[in-house]
Amino acid sequence: MTDWQQVVDGGFQVPAGGVTPGLIAELSEALRSPDPVLRDSQACMVLIHWIPSLDSGQRHRLGDEMAARFTDPEIQARTFAPLILAGIVEAGDYDQAWQQAFTRWYPAETDIRGHDPALGWIHAVAHGADLLGTLGRCPQVDPAPLLDVAAARLLARTGYLFAAQEDDRLAYAIALTLTRPGLSQAQSVDWLEPIRADFESGEPGAVPAHASNTMRTLRALYILADRGVRPEWNQGDPMRLTHRDAVLQRLAGVLALVAPMAG
Repeated sequence: MTDWQQVVDGGFQVPAGGVTPGLIAELSEALRSPDPVLRDSQACMVLIHWIPSLDSGQRHRLGDEMAARFTDPEIQARTFAPLILAGIVEAGDYDQAWQQAFTRWYPAETDIRGHDPALGWIHAVAHGADLLGTLGRCPQVDPAPLLDVAAARLLARTGYLFAAQEDDRLAYAIALTLTRPGLSQAQSVDWLEPIRADFESGEPGAVPAHASNTMRTLRALYILADRGVRPEWNQGDPMRLTHRDAVLQRLAGVLALVAPMAG
């Protein structure tokens, strides 16, 4: 078995003979491991660094494998797949089947804990958000349905209250998607209507976890919409949302439903 920590310590240097199918298979299997060091600190990091050096065929085969992971019985296998797919899409490869597999899984995942004492980071919402934001900026992808997927993820009933900045990661992904120039004004705001309806149907009593998660995500999105969003690869000025003013107005109206003291 490869000593992946040695690869990490060596700065993720690609082997002299290139990345062989055997190495990819070993890394892929390690992404299913319940060992958080092997899975997260080693295999995931090595693959993300090596993806740009793979040829398109290798990336596509790996993408197919990761898309299939969304139905894996192991939670850590499901939630690390989107990180690798995001790297593959960023490298220039895309398959609609990958997006379809992701959009079936993301709103439906029920285990959305951020961190597990034994498994380490699980982070379904945050890792899924990373792929959603990457797809949202992909030229081959229609961004509008991704906004609906984000809303569905927020509205899915759960007992888990975001505790590891899942709200920030999802808001960032939505904001990136909202910078796409092809979006119409209606598409930029209509995805908020199911959230408006959910807030309006709220009853007195304890705030449900999903509602609290949604409020916090929309508040983070409001800041990004107001100030602009800066992708990791963009060191220049923040990117402006395509329909910034309309998004700010609709966000303010939806959030006012749960914060009437704001005026």
